[in-house]
Amino acid sequence: MSIKSDKWIRAMANSDKMIQPFESQQISQVDNKKVISYGTSSYGYDIRCSQEFKVFTNINSTIVDPKNFDSGSFVDFTGEVCIIPPNSFALARTVEYFRIPRNILTVCLGKSTYARCGIIVNVTPFEPEWEGFVTLEFSNTTPLPAKIYANEGVAQVVFFEANPSDICEVSYKDRGGKYQGQGGVTLPKI
Repeated sequence: MSIKSDKWIRAMANSDKMIQPFESQQISQVDNKKVISYGTSSYGYDIRCSQEFKVFTNINSTIVDPKNFDSGSFVDFTGEVCIIPPNSFALARTVEYFRIPRNILTVCLGKSTYARCGIIVNVTPFEPEWEGFVTLEFSNTTPLPAKIYANEGVAQVVFFEANPSDICEVSYKDRGGKYQGQGGVTLPKI
């Protein structure tokens, strides 16, 4: 496997529409205002969070069960800034839609700006031939409310390419992955 550079990311975004919308450079200012950076970086792509959020709540006192998830565990919120309560959790989705080639696997890591505030951004790998909007998981590990900014950078996607002789036999698409083509914030499925 080899890690892919900004040049490769630009080429794939343009030829295969791997990332839409796509920013070919790192954006750190919009309309003369500083933002948490997003777009193409040296060896990755910094993704943005949309305005669509699901904030965890315990008002229904349900048990969190990944095999039988109660959607009443979340409150839907739309806005430019989402406040996550202390020691709580929220889901969101990316602004960008991804189409991952069969020979590529991605790993996604939270940006240091959020990590240094006690906000953990968790995203599972984008498997070969997966496509859709990415569901983002934010954990506020602090005893204080925390802000997440929509339309700004939240995590970096790093792309790994398999050697031609090591391309997977069965892709996410081939096995009919349950999160294929997801269009919004997607709750757990089995």
